[in-house]
Amino acid sequence: MSELYEKIYSTIRKIPHGKVATYGQIARLAGLGPHARLVGYALHALTPEQRVPWHRVVGANGKISLRGEGMTIQRKLLESEGVEFTGGGKIAFSRLRLSR
Repeated sequence: MSELYEKIYSTIRKIPHGKVATYGQIARLAGLGPHARLVGYALHALTPEQRVPWHRVVGANGKISLRGEGMTIQRKLLESEGVEFTGGGKIAFSRLRLSR
């Protein structure tokens, strides 16, 4: 695992239970500037042993970026932490960890 990915994972581990952050917020907090896609690449490379709360990272629009079964799993994990969704599948930005 690269040092860069470990910075990303460390930042994600700081998201509190029941809160979410966007890929862009994680990138900025990890010192990567506007490189939100790097956060996505790092999450894709995760193994279960790394124990990173990946489900707390969502798109800038407040929606889950995954599709299919991944989306279902992420939504269930977030709901189990008390995160609420609108009818359109969006998370209220008031639930975000940081302001934009």
